[in-house]
Amino acid sequence: MNRKYHRINGKLYELFEILDEQGKILRTIDIPLKVEFRINDLLEIIVGASILAVPTAFTEEVWTMGDALPWLNTLILSSISIVFIASFVYYSSYKMKLKLFRKEYVIRIFSTFVLSVLIIGILLTVVDKCPWITDFSLAFKRTLIGAFPASLSATLTDQFGE
Repeated sequence: MNRKYHRINGKLYELFEILDEQGKILRTIDIPLKVEFRINDLLEIIVGASILAVPTAFTEEVWTMGDALPWLNTLILSSISIVFIASFVYYSSYKMKLKLFRKEYVIRIFSTFVLSVLIIGILLTVVDKCPWITDFSLAFKRTLIGAFPASLSATLTDQFGE
């Protein structure tokens, strides 16, 4: 069996060629790869983050947890989120292909987390629960706490999108 990469209509595919004993091609199989980071991936992340950002931003639990949770715990929660994103993305798209697409992998993880943080931050600001000017620390903790579920839904939407 041979493996090759090629493009069809601009999208990257992995081509598997099944060979007989003489090396003649018996069958070819094209499998689309989700390893390149494109504009539609960015939009899928934004929509996916919004799916859980909206209910999260409007819950009092996130607001009070931002007050009560120490910074260390907030940073650990954010680290867990990044590990979950990285693991899921690796096992669903980059396994056995990470060496070729390491840059895209890092961009996808970073973009997913940062966009989730931005969306939660915007929503919390709109509902007047992020006092960026008067208490930046509280606003940022609330944003990071809310980004945990938002980043996970963003990851799922991105990976199962086209």
